[in-house]
Parts: sequence; structure tokens; C-alpha cells
Amino acid sequence: MPRADVSSSQLRSDKIGPRIVASDPRQRWLQVFQTVRGETERRAASLSEEDQQIQSMADASPIKWHRAHTTWFFEQFILVPHAEQYETFDERFPFLFNSYYVAAGPRHARPERGLITRPSVADVAAYRAHVDAAVARLIESAPDDKAAEVFALLEIGLHHEQQHQELMFTDLLHAFAQNPFAPAYLPDWQSPRPQGADAGYVKLPAGLRTIGHGDDGFCFDNERPVHQTYLQPARMRHGLVTNGEWLDFMLDDGYVTPSLWLSDGWVTVGNENWSAPGYWRQIDGTWFTLTLGGLRAVDPAMPVCHISYYEADAFARWAGKHLPTEFEWEVAARSGIISDAFGLVWQWTRSAYLPYPGYRADPGALGEYNGKFMINQMVLRGSSLATPQGHARASYRNFFPPPARWQFSGLRLVEYLT
Repeated sequence: MPRADVSSSQLRSDKIGPRIVASDPRQRWLQVFQTVRGETERRAASLSEEDQQIQSMADASPIKWHRAHTTWFFEQFILVPHAEQYETFDERFPFLFNSYYVAAGPRHARPERGLITRPSVADVAAYRAHVDAAVARLIESAPDDKAAEVFALLEIGLHHEQQHQELMFTDLLHAFAQNPFAPAYLPDWQSPRPQGADAGYVKLPAGLRTIGHGDDGFCFDNERPVHQTYLQPARMRHGLVTNGEWLDFMLDDGYVTPSLWLSDGWVTVGNENWSAPGYWRQIDGTWFTLTLGGLRAVDPAMPVCHISYYEADAFARWAGKHLPTEFEWEVAARSGIISDAFGLVWQWTRSAYLPYPGYRADPGALGEYNGKFMINQMVLRGSSLATPQGHARASYRNFFPPPARWQFSGLRLVEYLT
């Protein structure tokens, strides 16, 4: 699977991975920019124009749109305000490729992105090339007294693009799941294997603990400010819940036992006819799942994936355990007492997505990035097999509504000692 050659934790120009070797700061930023932008193109390279056009549900977007939207982000927030004599590629594109930034102007309706057959894939490629060239010129020529501001915006844009790189895989897989022939993104694709198969539990550091992003590396505003929270005595499962355990849950009538489910979850199970994780299908008595490599037999040793918060919560209740809070998860990840915290599946927590004490959104249109979604969402922690390298950290807060399961989402468990 394509992976970006960026650092393991940050995109800052002074914390770049081994392939970013330029000593001049401007050249380092240029190399990082080209690396991240190139990763988007690598993820799209094997896709046909038809693959890039489809929008399989309102919550997903076409690959072509992701490629154009991330380009619009650099044009809107960096080039237009900071690059003198920059010529906008096409004055119609901001309406098509703005997502939810109300302050940036009107937008095309999200559920209708798949209806826009034009501009074409080739037009989007030309748009990306136009903006890439302009950003490269700005990196090299921005006045010294303006460079820090430009590079700070550039860093946000790069992390934003990495988020969309992950969405490219999740949205594409959902689209392929609607195809009766179960196509593969890459036929030889192999999922990374879990490093820790231990189903045992390890004691969490209890008491008053520090939460949030506190170092000088990049973070989104929802990871701030650093604050303290109290953790009850508990033990967290060392490894992730597996497909084999989920099969036991299914065989024990987990999906048809109402006492295991939250009320909204039980209604969703009925309305959606859920009887297994997303993308699972039973063929001649054997369970298969659609992966980026096509349809594969369900591997009992692999972490369960494509489950909703409702399903994760029901499983925890069936197992006699709990989902961890996001704060318990962060402390466990920082302490190194859990395995596979990153790189396999996002892990649901039982924490609602809410602002930290003293939270303030960033100023301007970019302040719409996180804060206005702090309602009706649950927090996931970690990262997944679709997350680009360089885009995972212990303080990262992903969030989705409880029914969502087209993401690469799984779970681990916690048990309390009081």
C-alpha cells in the first residue's frame, strides 16, 4: 500500500523523515510539500476516471473531488492572500471544491458531488499542477518577514491533505462495496498484521493525568489546551478485539439481543439490517470481507474493522467490559502499555467529542475546521492502515457519529478495579 515518506510523528520542517535531506528550511518545506502532494497522486494513480467520479453515499466524496478540494485549500488559504500576482486557476472552482468553510464563501451541496462530471479528471490534474507550481514559487520567494506565517499555513494544509488521503481509501472502499464484483484497489495489497496478539489486560496509571498536545510539534486546535483529568483505577486490554472474538459475539446472538444495545443503536441495527461488521458477507457458510485487496476470507486473528460506535459499545457490554475514555486511551498510548495503538484500526472510545477546558477555535475560516462539529460525535483514537505515515500521534482526536462504520474502525476494552 502506498505510504508517504514523512516523519513518524510530525510534518514540521525540523522533524522530517530520513528522505527529506535538504538543509535549507525553504527547500525542506518544498520537499515536504511535494512528498505529501505526491502521495495523493500515488493513491489515485491506479484508479480509472469512473473510479474517481463515483460518490456512493452523502458522507463520502469522489476521489476526484478530494484531489481538487485539497488543492483549493492551498489556493484559498495560502496563495490568494499571500502570493502576489497569483492568478486563480478557475473562478468557478471555489464553489465546487469548498467543503464546509462558510466564511470562505458558498459551496456546492455535499451529497451532489458525484454528479459533477466536469471538470474532468484531467482538469483536476491541471489544477493541481497549477497550484503546486505556485506554492513552490511562494515557498522560495516569500519575504522573510512573511515566511513563518506562510509555512504555518502550509503545515495545516499538508495535514489537511493527509486527512483526505485517508478518506480517499475509506470512500473508495465504500464505493467498491456497492459493486457486486467486489473489485480490488490493489490486487496484491496486504493488511499490516497486529504486533500484539495478547488478549490480557494491563494496569493503567491512575490518578491525575495530563491530557492534550503539549510539545512544540503540530497539532489541530481540538487537541489543546493541555489540561488534567482524573483516571479511575482500571486495566486496559493490551491488544485489539479480533475478528475471531467478533464471530463469537455474532454466534451468541449479539446482533439480536436488545439488552446489549443502546436504544439508538438497536433502532439502527433494525433499520440497517446489520448482522455483521461492514463489508462482511457470507458465501457458502464462510465469512468474507471486502478489503483494499478485494474480497478476502475473514481472518480470525486480525482486528475487527468497520464497526460503528453502537456495535463497539454492544460488544463491550457482551464481554462484560467497557470502552475506554479517550483520556484513558491517551495515557495508555503515551505509557506504551498497549499494542497496535497505531496503524491498524481507529479505536472507538466512550468519550463524546467535546471541547477541552479553555478551548478556543483558531481565528478566521480555519477555525471552522474542528470546533463546530463538537456535538453528536464520538471520539476515536490512534490511526488506521489507511492513515498516511507522519499523521499519527497520541493526542490526535478523530471523531465520527455513532452509526458511522465505513472508516477503518475497531476497538479495545477496559475493565475497572473499583
